[in-house]
Amino acid sequence: MKAFYVTTPIYYANSLPHLGHLYTMIVADTIARSKRQKGIRTFFLTGTDEHGINIERAAQRNNRTPQEQADYVVSYFTKMTAAFGLDKAHGGYDIFMRTTEPFHYEGVSELWRRVAKAKTPKGRDAIYKGHYEGWFCAACAGYKTEDEYAKPTNPNEPPTCLVHETKLDRISEESYFFRLSDYDEALLNLYETRSDFVKPEARRNEVRSFVAGGLQDLSVSRLDSSVSWGVPVPDDPKHTMYVWFDALSNYITAIGFGNEQQQRAIGFEKFWPALHLVGKDILRFHAVYWPAFLMAAGIEQPRGIFAHGMWLDPTGRKMSKTLGNTIELDVLNRYFSIDAIRYFCLREMVFGQDGRFGYEALIDRTNSDLASGLGNLSSRALTMIQRYCDGRMPSGNISEEALLPAKRAGVDTDATTIAGFVEHARDQFIRYFEEFAFSRALEEAWAIVARVDKMISDAKPWDLAKDAGQQQTLNAVLYRAAESLRWLCVLLYPVMPNATREIYKQLGMPDELPATDPAKLAWGELQEGTEIGEVKPLFPRIDKAKTMDDIRDQKSEVSQASSGDAETRPSGRVPDAAETRPSGRVQPSGQHTTEAEAVPGAEGVVNYIDITDFARIDLRVGEVRSAERIPKADKLLLITVDIGEEKPRQILAGIAQYYEPEKLVGRKIVVVANLKPRKLRGHESQGMLLAASVGEEGKPVIATFTEDVPNGARLK
Repeated sequence: MKAFYVTTPIYYANSLPHLGHLYTMIVADTIARSKRQKGIRTFFLTGTDEHGINIERAAQRNNRTPQEQADYVVSYFTKMTAAFGLDKAHGGYDIFMRTTEPFHYEGVSELWRRVAKAKTPKGRDAIYKGHYEGWFCAACAGYKTEDEYAKPTNPNEPPTCLVHETKLDRISEESYFFRLSDYDEALLNLYETRSDFVKPEARRNEVRSFVAGGLQDLSVSRLDSSVSWGVPVPDDPKHTMYVWFDALSNYITAIGFGNEQQQRAIGFEKFWPALHLVGKDILRFHAVYWPAFLMAAGIEQPRGIFAHGMWLDPTGRKMSKTLGNTIELDVLNRYFSIDAIRYFCLREMVFGQDGRFGYEALIDRTNSDLASGLGNLSSRALTMIQRYCDGRMPSGNISEEALLPAKRAGVDTDATTIAGFVEHARDQFIRYFEEFAFSRALEEAWAIVARVDKMISDAKPWDLAKDAGQQQTLNAVLYRAAESLRWLCVLLYPVMPNATREIYKQLGMPDELPATDPAKLAWGELQEGTEIGEVKPLFPRIDKAKTMDDIRDQKSEVSQASSGDAETRPSGRVPDAAETRPSGRVQPSGQHTTEAEAVPGAEGVVNYIDITDFARIDLRVGEVRSAERIPKADKLLLITVDIGEEKPRQILAGIAQYYEPEKLVGRKIVVVANLKPRKLRGHESQGMLLAASVGEEGKPVIATFTEDVPNGARLK
């Protein structure tokens, strides 16, 4: 593969950026950096979709022209991308695409002409003029069938969109139609012959089912008198193009299709086809409409379409301003480093599934995995090299005469042991990364962190330093730790570009991470005698209580100050890049201790918990007495469990997609009995069952017993 092209959706310019936008851009940016490390010529696109009735209405509400409205929103997007290190200046996207660009008008007009000239697989005109009458959701920019809206109780009122819960518009006018119904067999064949075209598999099945159920022809224009803010239909300026025909074409017009400007600057043939990253809510447009348009135009299909999940709040609810459970971008930018946010997003969400995002969870991940994990390892190893080796990289070799003292100290004298472990983890990391299983890849990287941290704690370099006869042993331990850090930097650069470059600098290495292929790493290339840089803490521990108090106070102030204008106050204020520190983080309040002390007293594997911590968890054996599905909750089962109490517990479990309710009855399970009750879907959940998470899809497998145990027995 000589070139790689990755895209986010272009975001609709009727509202300001939020966590969903940030997440997809982080994923695309991570993939692009990974490809560039391997020497692959890579192009990364993001941007805004700026036409349509929603933009017109937003402009009217704010006393602006549609172009002024689009410019206003785009200014926030560009501030956001700069503040989070995703813009071109920070090595991020290659183009911020805007559908109001003149070259886009040229390109999408050429696409229309090609489709209009085409015959469908059944020999009919791909585009024809007719009359459309039906319901349209401006927020979705989509036409709605009866199963996609809620009928009103008052027959004089319009129905409501099930997605946005807004009133639909009734449209009755002349329209151009794309004969989508003639492409059903061709689309099904595409999904069949290219099993990786739509991922993950659950989304592929969803798309196949939709197409197999029958396709309706798609209205692809509006009269200019109804929607004037859009691209005119070629040779018929009384019509403007349907916003999705216009928007989807950006992926090819941005790199030169149908226009000389971008063709000269980038080159359509150099980079197409693209990998499209989309949210699952817009999968149909990308996996059904877009491939059909391309078929009609005779253009190669995308490399693939990967639909990721949605961020939910810590209790599993959809985020919304009404519930007050949204994540504010300015809060993220103020209290957390860019790399901590990137790491959390990629580690916490299994790509393709829904994930949960909360400030407290982000603080916990930052403190445990980064401050006490990677940051702790870096500080310990480099501080000891500074202290015990005069700030120069020691030798990793142990001479013949020093082998016995090293063994007596409990140090493995075979350097290939740690090297083999790191190499295996590297190979697994690369494999998972190629599959976009980012969470699994990061687990492999943190296995290295834990393994090397344990090596240091077991060897006790601070004690070795007291014995002149153990200098070679001390040197070998510290060299192995430093070399492992070098490998970690290369692996983790696409995920945490700022922190890894800082560690690399502290290791005394040149700034070459963006072009270092992890597959080509060889153990022992860290040069003896290299002078290390100044050792600095990377991830100060965050005072959780104080920071959460500050965040709550800030959210309260924003809520009180908000006038309710969704456009001006969707997520607070994204600061200019110049307002933030280089890492994108304003120091949070509270304790700012460094990651670790690299001298006697350091405890080694810092992720251990004390037995008293474990004892606080009350795990009980329970027998499932009943189980049933909850209406309108595809993932939840309501089960009652006998854990030896006066009456059974009621528990909600997100396992409905994997377990039939009737097959659970009678099973013995493990229940967390002292978990604080919480309400979901109007039902109180009085505990939690335990299950393993298996495979990329995170399939739950319930923990159970091979021997008979009484209900209520405690697990110790």
